[in-house]
Amino acid sequence: MPSAKPLVIIGNGEIAEMACEYFAYDSDRTVAAFAIGAEYIKEPTLHDRPVVALEGLVQDYPPDAFDAFVAIGDGQLNRIRRRHVDLCRAAGYRLASYVSSKAFVWRNVAIGENCFILEHNVLQPFTTIGDNVTLWSGNHIGHRSVIEDDVFIASHVVVSGFCRIGARSFVGVNAAIAHQVAIAEDNFIAMSAAVTKSTEPDGVYQGQPAERRPISAKRFCRVRD
Repeated sequence: MPSAKPLVIIGNGEIAEMACEYFAYDSDRTVAAFAIGAEYIKEPTLHDRPVVALEGLVQDYPPDAFDAFVAIGDGQLNRIRRRHVDLCRAAGYRLASYVSSKAFVWRNVAIGENCFILEHNVLQPFTTIGDNVTLWSGNHIGHRSVIEDDVFIASHVVVSGFCRIGARSFVGVNAAIAHQVAIAEDNFIAMSAAVTKSTEPDGVYQGQPAERRPISAKRFCRVRD
């Protein structure tokens, strides 16, 4: 089997640095460079690797020789990360995913592109993880649950069986989603929320049990472009 292509990480913030660490020491990938918009380049190198402008990436690191991984956070409910994923795809890059060797992933779990699945996640049988999904450390994704595209799940979240987490949603630390609950698209599920019934789109849910809250102007900018 041919070795995996070297990787260009899109981003130069904390998540990009963590992605470099994980890929370099817990995968078959070598990290060749970081790339970001020219105006966001702070230093010419990061972790002894060049930081290059996205505008010239195809010339310097062509997609026939390199894959990409977009390592950007959950800003605008993951839309910023999605825009960079789309740009990479349009340029011809294959998008890698990272799955920690310390995660438990059952044999028939489906995982999409540009996913970042950290240590001590448990992915039970028949679960589906879409594209551009981040599962920070220590989550439980129950059997036959579906995580749609562009979702960010923080640490120690419990998603019970037969659940669905809608596209572009954020689920905060220690939240719990009950059996057969559907989280609608563009939801912000607050830290420690206990979601016992399905939600509506464009919602902020807090409390135990979780209830829909008014969206403040500051938070609304996360939900909409």
